Amino acid sequence: MADKKQNYSAEQIQVLEGLDPVRKRPGMYIGTTDVRGLHHLIWEIVDNSIDEAMAGHCNKIMISVNEDGSVTVADNGRGIPVDKHKTTGKSALETVLTVLHAGGKFGGDASGYKVSGGLHGVGVSVVNALSTRLLAEVRRDGKVHQQEYKDGGSPQGDIAVVGDTKSTGTSITFWPDPTIFETIEFDAQTILTRIRQQAYLTKGVEISFEDKRTKLYEEKLPKGSTYKYRFYFEGGVQSYVSHLNHNKEPLTDVIYIEKQTDECLIEIAFQYTNAFSENIITFANNIHTLEGGMHLTGMRTSLTRTINSYARDKGFLKEKDDNMTNEDVREGLTAVISVKLAEPQFEGQTKSKLGNPEVRGAVEKTFNEKFAEYLEENPNDGKAIIGKGMLAARARLASRAARDTVLRKGALEGMTLPGKLADCSSRDPSKSELYIVEGDSAGGSAKQGRDREYQAILPLRGKILNVEQARLDKMLNNNEIKSLIIALGTGIGETFELEKIRYQRVVIMTDADVDGAHIRTLLLTLFYRYFKEVIEAGYIYIAQPPLYKISKGKTSHYAYNETEKTAILKQMGADTEQEESPDADEAEETAEEAADTKKKVRVNIQRYKGLGEMNPEQLWETTMDPAERSMLKVTIQDAEMADAIFDTLMGSEVPPRRKFIQTHAKHANLDV
Repeated sequence: MADKKQNYSAEQIQVLEGLDPVRKRPGMYIGTTDVRGLHHLIWEIVDNSIDEAMAGHCNKIMISVNEDGSVTVADNGRGIPVDKHKTTGKSALETVLTVLHAGGKFGGDASGYKVSGGLHGVGVSVVNALSTRLLAEVRRDGKVHQQEYKDGGSPQGDIAVVGDTKSTGTSITFWPDPTIFETIEFDAQTILTRIRQQAYLTKGVEISFEDKRTKLYEEKLPKGSTYKYRFYFEGGVQSYVSHLNHNKEPLTDVIYIEKQTDECLIEIAFQYTNAFSENIITFANNIHTLEGGMHLTGMRTSLTRTINSYARDKGFLKEKDDNMTNEDVREGLTAVISVKLAEPQFEGQTKSKLGNPEVRGAVEKTFNEKFAEYLEENPNDGKAIIGKGMLAARARLASRAARDTVLRKGALEGMTLPGKLADCSSRDPSKSELYIVEGDSAGGSAKQGRDREYQAILPLRGKILNVEQARLDKMLNNNEIKSLIIALGTGIGETFELEKIRYQRVVIMTDADVDGAHIRTLLLTLFYRYFKEVIEAGYIYIAQPPLYKISKGKTSHYAYNETEKTAILKQMGADTEQEESPDADEAEETAEEAADTKKKVRVNIQRYKGLGEMNPEQLWETTMDPAERSMLKVTIQDAEMADAIFDTLMGSEVPPRRKFIQTHAKHANLDV
């Protein structure tokens, strides 16, 4: 390792092109300038440190959000070279920080990186370009070197030696540019989720986080304390699978496969549980490949083939039996697939899908060999896996009959669809809205108050089935769910097609009480488990009906929360403690009391307990009129966290749900 450190110098820093376009088109480099793009700045720098760790030169990475809103990412790697670069004439550090596609990741020799997550090499230079200030500190060759940049990457003088050191590493502190980003407020939970994932994938590396913004934690932590976390996992992806399944009932041990092939290093950990859904997370060079790719295809193909072969060989499947399908053998499967290769081919700058065809063959062959060996050596786990798959196959056949009935009914009814659906006249999905409404009373008001041209109403009777604890066949026997599937038009399961959706705005509209929140959660569980593509397309919304109607004389205003209510009362000059107008039958006031009453403006405050209390006109002007309404778009920023929350809230295990409720009850605002 010492030789490698000595060989890492300015000669390994290769320059491809300049930095100028970044500030003009930041979205091309970080995807977006909203809160996701803001956090992407951290990921770019952390990825560089992870690359050092994967190359064997770093075992500690530290991230901190500072009191002034800046972020520092430090590691104990080799330190970015500071000697002069022969092509640019600048130091290697300045070259890396000011030139796009400059880095030690393109050479492919031992002095650069054999494996890199920061494939495109844009990382720290883009961060510099999108910051008002950046401070780089490099510890190497016994010295501490510093250089500062301002206003999008302009160096403030040459590198300066500011001290001596016995350690090595790089520390980057940056202040994001508020004129570029919609917000410059970093979210601690977003950072924690990402670095926990990286710690699982880079076993033996310690990644720590500290939030120094003490004002955010005044009520939660002792005075002067900071918010700290440290992650370190010797088990790597095996520990990751155990973490993902901590609320589930396991059917097998965590099975681990690792092999270095000519094409890549392969790590796969997986486990079967009693769940009905699958959860497979894939990575290439520690980059989360959200859309999968060749490594996922190779594993899935080999999984089905290996299980069917084992089942026939051991007599679980007879000659007359059909093979289990891909869906059958993946029911209840949780898996993490991680591959590391020299030249990954990602689709697009966001690196969401791995395209290397050689990886598919390598994963397929490796998985088949190792998993077949495991099944032979662990017959009890093999029997449990086969039993789970065969049960899923029987359920699949039953659900196909139920699904065919649903689809056949939809086809026969044509455009009339379910009888309870009040459809809109528009046939353009981009202009059409479907309101899923709680109860017939609210449904009646919504049907009368809507714009019939583009707004459809589907009232639900009672609470739908909890699909977290039911297979597709049972789900499709539920009339409310059946009506919703027909109304959407996408089909479900194997026949799902997002392009066939009949409404590109599906609005969940429930009462602002405990029952309404439960119905909303049941619907979100249904969409997340069976219509995730609809959520990802941005088609699911939650209506925000008002909590209060505040009237003074002939003037009325609606308040959607307590803050708005207080502001409206203040605007009216009313007593903010007052809840309703005095009754006419109250006892006579004294002259002094009467004078005080005249000074205070009396208003009437109506608290809406449910949507059914509103007449059609009120429901339209507060909740359904596009010019006035407020709606929340449902997104999946963190699929792993969403999966865990739905499993906790809607799964069969009671203790995790009780713990979740006890932990978060103090933050709930309930009107029972």
